[in-house]
Amino acid sequence: MGITNILSLIGGLALFLFGMHIMSGSLEKLAGGNLERWLEKLTKKPIMGVLLGAGVTAIIQSSSATTVMMVGFVNSGIMKLSQAIGVIIGANVGTTATSWLLSLSSVEGAGILQAFKPENFTPVLAMAGVILLMFCKSDKKHSIGFILLGFSTLMFGMEAMSSAVEPLKDIPEFGQIMTMFSNPVLGVIAGALMTAIIQSSSASVGVLQAVSNSTGGITYSTALPIILGQNIGTCVTALISSVGASKSAKRVAIVHLYFNCLGTILFLSLFYLFNSFIDFTFLEYAIDSTGIAVIHTCFNLLATLVFLPFTKQLEKLACLTIRDKPGEKKTEAPMLDERLLKTPSVAIEQCRNVCIKMATLTLETLRESLEAVTQYDLRKCAEVNENENAIDLYEDKIGSYILKISSKDLSENDSKIVSNMLHTIGDLERISDHAVNIVEAAEEMHSKKIKFSEQALKELSVIISAVDEILSMSIDSFVKNDVRLAKCVEPLEDVIDQLRSDLKSRHIDRLRSGKCTIELGFILQDLLTNFERVSDHCSNIAVYLIQISDNSMDTHEYMNELKKLDRSEFMDEFNDYKNKYLLPD
Repeated sequence: MGITNILSLIGGLALFLFGMHIMSGSLEKLAGGNLERWLEKLTKKPIMGVLLGAGVTAIIQSSSATTVMMVGFVNSGIMKLSQAIGVIIGANVGTTATSWLLSLSSVEGAGILQAFKPENFTPVLAMAGVILLMFCKSDKKHSIGFILLGFSTLMFGMEAMSSAVEPLKDIPEFGQIMTMFSNPVLGVIAGALMTAIIQSSSASVGVLQAVSNSTGGITYSTALPIILGQNIGTCVTALISSVGASKSAKRVAIVHLYFNCLGTILFLSLFYLFNSFIDFTFLEYAIDSTGIAVIHTCFNLLATLVFLPFTKQLEKLACLTIRDKPGEKKTEAPMLDERLLKTPSVAIEQCRNVCIKMATLTLETLRESLEAVTQYDLRKCAEVNENENAIDLYEDKIGSYILKISSKDLSENDSKIVSNMLHTIGDLERISDHAVNIVEAAEEMHSKKIKFSEQALKELSVIISAVDEILSMSIDSFVKNDVRLAKCVEPLEDVIDQLRSDLKSRHIDRLRSGKCTIELGFILQDLLTNFERVSDHCSNIAVYLIQISDNSMDTHEYMNELKKLDRSEFMDEFNDYKNKYLLPD
């Protein structure tokens, strides 16, 4: 085996890993935020977690990615350790799908069977992927194109590795080295080290399949411990990811390690015990890629069946390994975990969940400030100030996280969601600032022992109700991603603008007749200005949502066009709101 073969092997491995990376990333992008919703909602029962973990891993072609996701979810408080265990067990089963795809290279026979050999269908898939990328504009079709190209690159890499290692079959020393790995301990260590270096059990299994197909020098007795060791080596990724995480998150990685280590010990013990009585003659036969896929699948299915009833015991074992110190306070889970950034669509979905919490807190804060205008409450005023500080923190954390997400390769739809969140959190933060301003006006009135006349309070209650509705409507449209509801915000915003003008005119009339003071006039002016600014920010939230839906970017131009196109509908809604919020005589 010369230098040319070594370089070909390195190039084939590079193509293999690159193809797997492209295919995995594109599959994640195609699945979108559904991954987060599936994993969060369908893991209450261990069996559901196993099925879900297997399905998700088969889709994204990476048990490491699924396990790292679990570490991130537990660390951020989305899931509990007990929920994550089932998913981790299922991930080991799901990763076997890759080995079966790679085993297609060993398909033998004539006629229709030849169509399943990679060298026959891979070029067709590659061309289909290129066509989708070059001639289609749909982001979904682009993702499918990348999946096809990733798979094709992976298979070309597999073929390159097989060709590169083919001369090894004529080297006696290669057979001697392989015989060493028939020792279960050495085989397990070799498989674990190989996977730990490559950081992918699917890739290391693929390398083993390539060598077995080309050389014919790997027997079942050699491959068996190596394959089991590869399952242990894949735990390294999750262990590295758990560094700096909470203790619950570290336990997720430990459960993954225990599951594979205990499974390997059990499988090897039973296998060699039975072999001592039955003498499995097939152990000295040469193994091919299909045989490797069979062993990989049998091990993971057996381990799943054995350990599934003992998920609580696995949890206790992890808790005994990583103990809580007496009197130790549990640290608050981070709102947004950077580990989730490895799966951008999941990170976006979690970021949106935090944005929704921020929006809900903003609504509560403004409502408490509005209540303080007509019915002063010292406790609620203090809560408004505390909430405003929390909302500032939300904006800072979410904004920083969004910038990190933006640096990832995002789909067109994910880019729109990120853009909408970035704009919306700014408006939510400004609304909380106006809530503080409103409270300050209420506190000034309380400290100076002045109050509005009964007529002025009746008029204020009208605009306060309108402001409450517009904020509730705009936040609902954001939370539910409801474009139809968002289009109802602008007519109400126009009504609030008109109410502000009418209230100012009425105040001037009362001032002239001596029914009101200049001091109260300044406070009223401040309140009306804050009410109007709140409605403006509500309008912004709704407009961002509508713009993204219609692929428009210029806000002012867009709103003008929208009012022109839907003039009749807009005026109908405007008049409905105008009649709803009539000022009392």
